[in-house]
Amino acid sequence: MEKKRIYLSSPTMHAWEQKYVQEAFDTNWVAPIGPHVNALEKEMADYTGAGYAAALSAGTAAIHLAVKLLGIGEGDIVLCSDLTFSASCNPACYEKATPVFVDSEPGTWNMSPDALRRALKKYPEAKAVICVHLYGTPAKLDEIMEICREANVPVIEDAAESLSSTYKGRQTGTFGRFGIYSFNGNKIITTSGGGMLVSEDKDAIDHARFLSTQARDPARHYQHSHVGYNYRMSNVVAAIGRGQLKSLELHKQLKQEIRRTYEKAFADLEEICLNPLNPDGDANCWLTCMTLSPDCPVTPDQIMDALEEENIESRPIWKPMHLQPVFADCDFFPHSESGSVGEDIFARGLCLPSDIKNTKEDMDQIIAIVRGVLGK
Repeated sequence: MEKKRIYLSSPTMHAWEQKYVQEAFDTNWVAPIGPHVNALEKEMADYTGAGYAAALSAGTAAIHLAVKLLGIGEGDIVLCSDLTFSASCNPACYEKATPVFVDSEPGTWNMSPDALRRALKKYPEAKAVICVHLYGTPAKLDEIMEICREANVPVIEDAAESLSSTYKGRQTGTFGRFGIYSFNGNKIITTSGGGMLVSEDKDAIDHARFLSTQARDPARHYQHSHVGYNYRMSNVVAAIGRGQLKSLELHKQLKQEIRRTYEKAFADLEEICLNPLNPDGDANCWLTCMTLSPDCPVTPDQIMDALEEENIESRPIWKPMHLQPVFADCDFFPHSESGSVGEDIFARGLCLPSDIKNTKEDMDQIIAIVRGVLGK
């Protein structure tokens, strides 16, 4: 008998999604425009407190358009969080800019203000900072934003993993010049695939919508004065997003409960430390992660292998960008002279199953496997 699959983080649908999708079919709005696209943009702007929002095909598309809107081009320097998924920095490369990677700090696993300050001292001409809120935990935004204000460099917040997370009561994604969110299938809410660009700058968001629909000029014939992109979200996908948004706070509560379950289960183990949370924030706990103590004889791979044997999905921590072959020639600023924080987290860490559909029995099984590998 095949063992039940327990996922890292899979989509969780409710009743509203099907209702809105049916509306799209009933009204024949099956296109990359439509009332659900417009409504989702307004609802996301209202929820996050951002002034304006553009619904797009992916979070990566949102970062790309943010890069374009900032006028970043060939040879420009873009400082980016190092411990992240490659989609955070790839869009800078689309425009032939040069990414420079900034290490994490141990308190939140996010961009190190100390390393950022040193990076900007070497590269005062940097055109942007892309700051990631890793695994849903807000970065040290007061320090990062102050450093960037002093250097007069705009911030793009990659809040792909942190929708609903707040920093001092304010939604992540609303501190920088631009913020982006992802609705990929494993995120806290999903549209199957999609993203959102937000900003207080209405003209910029209007231009993002223009660029996302192939930059077609307002002429009767097909005329183009700019290079555009096929980045607009479809009305059907937006319908799913509207339904999901109604359950976002519930999903956040369930994600936070998963973390509390792991905290309680591993509280007596010196070998395990969960990913730290920012005390000035309220993290959505999209994924709960753990690191093993430096002297632990067990490796993350051994734990992941043991989970996979029982058909349970887990995942390594993101491999830092400065270790990726494609970015081997890029500059990197570690947190301190003692070495890279991100490298250490990558070497000792893993992402635990954080699916909100996990039952108590599922969680008990996961915990028992982890403790068993550790001989506890």
